[in-house]
Amino acid sequence: MLKSNLNPVKNFLKNDRHIHPLVILSVDILIVFTSFSLAFLIIGGFGFDQMEFVQYLTATACFCAIALPVVYFFKLHTGLLRYSNTIDLFNILAATLTFSLLYILFYYSLGHYWIALNAKFLMLVLLVNFFINSTLLIALRLLAKSTYLILVTKFMNKAQHKVLIYGSDQNAVLVKQALNNDPDINYVVEGFLSTDRSMLNNYLEQKKVYHIKDLSKLQKQKQIQELLITNENLNEREKRVVIERCIRLGIKVLTIPAAKNWLSGELPSKQIKKLRIEDLLQRKPIVIDQQKVKSDLQGKKVLVTGAAGSIGSEIVRQVLSYKPSLLILCDHAESPLHEVQLAMEDEFPGAKMEVVLADVSNYERMHKLFNICRPQMVYHAAAYKHVPMIENNPFEAISVNVGGTRNIADLAVSFGVDKFVMVSTDKAVNPTNVMGASKRLAEIYTQSLNGLETCNTRFITTRFGNVLGSNGSVIPRFRSQIKKGGPITVTHPDITRYFMTIPEAVQLVLEAGTMGNGGEIYVFDMGKPIKIVDLAKKMIQLAGLEEGKDIQIVYSGLRPGEKLYEELLSNAELTLPTHHHKISIAKVKKYSYSEANNSISELLVINKHHDNTAVVLKMKEIIPEFISKNSIYEDLDKVG
Repeated sequence: MLKSNLNPVKNFLKNDRHIHPLVILSVDILIVFTSFSLAFLIIGGFGFDQMEFVQYLTATACFCAIALPVVYFFKLHTGLLRYSNTIDLFNILAATLTFSLLYILFYYSLGHYWIALNAKFLMLVLLVNFFINSTLLIALRLLAKSTYLILVTKFMNKAQHKVLIYGSDQNAVLVKQALNNDPDINYVVEGFLSTDRSMLNNYLEQKKVYHIKDLSKLQKQKQIQELLITNENLNEREKRVVIERCIRLGIKVLTIPAAKNWLSGELPSKQIKKLRIEDLLQRKPIVIDQQKVKSDLQGKKVLVTGAAGSIGSEIVRQVLSYKPSLLILCDHAESPLHEVQLAMEDEFPGAKMEVVLADVSNYERMHKLFNICRPQMVYHAAAYKHVPMIENNPFEAISVNVGGTRNIADLAVSFGVDKFVMVSTDKAVNPTNVMGASKRLAEIYTQSLNGLETCNTRFITTRFGNVLGSNGSVIPRFRSQIKKGGPITVTHPDITRYFMTIPEAVQLVLEAGTMGNGGEIYVFDMGKPIKIVDLAKKMIQLAGLEEGKDIQIVYSGLRPGEKLYEELLSNAELTLPTHHHKISIAKVKKYSYSEANNSISELLVINKHHDNTAVVLKMKEIIPEFISKNSIYEDLDKVG
C-alpha cells in the first residue's frame, strides 16, 4: 500500500514533470493578496473592530490588479521552482518594487477617489508589504527547490556524493549553483577549498571556504569523497599540491570544463570527468608565434599525410584554425579517416577539405594526388610506429616509412612544394630497432634533398618522443588494464620515456616549420623522462585503487627492439638554439643526395623480396650506429 502511494511522487520526479505556470501565477497573486492583507492588519494594530472593511477590500483589490500584469511581465511564474537561482530572486525584488511604485502612482493620480484611506497609513502598509511580499515569494521558491531535492534523494534511490569545490572565484560559485540546480548529478557540496588566504573562513553560497591544509580533517568530519576542479582554476604548482594530497587521502579528483564550455549554459554530468594522467603530466602552455604560422598557412593548400593518426589528426585540427584555402587529408585507414573528416566538418564548418584514401607507398596514387591538388605545404606524419610489430615485419616499415617518405619528398620537389615538414621520432637517435632505423633513413633522405641545386623545397624534420594518449601508447593500455581489474604490465622496472601532449607536440611542429630554412632536424624539449612504473602507480591511484591490493603490477620483460632509455640526440650530435626555448637544431651527419638515394634505392630493391635478415643487414650498413637490442637481429651486429 505504501509503495503504491509513493509511485505518483516517484513518477513525478522521474518524468521531470513540473507545475503549470498558471498555477504558479495564481499562487503568486494569492501571496500578494495575503501579504498586503497582513501588512494592512499590522499597521492597523490588528484592530478588527475598527477596520474599514470596504476600504480594505478596495485597496487590496486595486493592489492585486496592478500586481498581476507586473508579475506576468517579469515572468516570475515561468521559471521552474526547482531551479530557482539568484537571478530569479532578484527578479522577485524588482517586480515587488515595481508594482509597489505603480500603486503609489495610481493612488495619487486616480486611486484616492476610490480609496478613502489616510495616505501616510497606506504608505506604511506598502513599506511593510514590500518586505512581507518579497520574503514570501522567495520563500515559496526556496521551499519548492529544497523539497524537490529532498524528494529526489529519498525516492530516486541515488547515493549522494559529498564533495568539495576547488577555488573561491566566480568559476567555483557557478559550479556550486550548477550542481544545486541539477539533481541528476547528485553531488552535495560541503564547502570550497582555496589557497587564497583572504577568502578563508568566508562563505560562498552558504558554504565555508577552507584551506587545502584542512583537507584531511574535512575528509573525516564531512566524509568527503571527491574534489571538483575547474580546468581554469589551477596553476602548475597548485595543481600538483592539491592533487597529490587528494591521491594520498584517497579522494577522487574530478575535472569540470570552464563555464563558457558548458552545454547550453548548463553543466551536464557527462562533462564532469575523472582526472586523467594527461592532466597531471601536462606542462605550462607553449607560446608559439601565431602570426608567423598564420602567414605560412593562411590561404595555402596544405597536405597532411597520416591524417587519421594521433599526430596527423591534431595537425589537421590546428592547421584548419589558420584557414588554409584547401586541406588535403591523406591516410590509408578508412574508418579513422572518416571519423576525422566528420569531426573536422563539425568543428570547422565551411572549411574546404579534400579527403584522400591512399597509401603513401603507392607512387602513382600519390602522383595523382599532387597533380590534382597541388599542395604548397606538406606535413608528413604517415608512418608505422609500433616497435615490436615493426621488428617482426621490417619490410612494411621500409615500404611505408622509407619508401613512402621518398615518394612524398620526390613529389614535393617535382611539384614545387614550398615546405615539407616531416614528423620523426627520438627512436631515430642511435636506433636499437627497425622502426627507429627506418625513421632515421627517412631523415637522411629528406635532408639530402636540400643539397640539390634543382630543389626549391625546404625540407624540415621534427624529432620528439612519446605523446600522451596516442593510439596504442602506454597510457590507453594501462587505462584499459585498470578497467579490467589488472594486472598492469610494465616491461621493466627501470624503463623511462619522455612524454609530451599531442597538442603541445603539434604546436612545436608548426612552429619549427615556420623557422626552417631547409635541412634542419629540430629537437623538442621533452622535459624530464618519466619512469613507466611510476606512471602506472599514479594511474592506479587516480582510479581510486591501491597497488598490490586492488591492482597488481607485473613485469613482462623488454619487448623486441625496446631499450630502457630513449635519447633525443646521439653522443656525436650537438644542438644549436633557436628563438624558441623549447626547440633546438640537431647537428647530425649529413649525406649527399647521390649517396642517400643510391643506398635507399638498393634497400628498396632488397625489400621487395621480403627477406628480413637481408633488409635489416642493409639498414645497418647505411646506419652504422643501428645496434639491435633485445632483438632477433642482434647476431647481425657481431663481428665475423
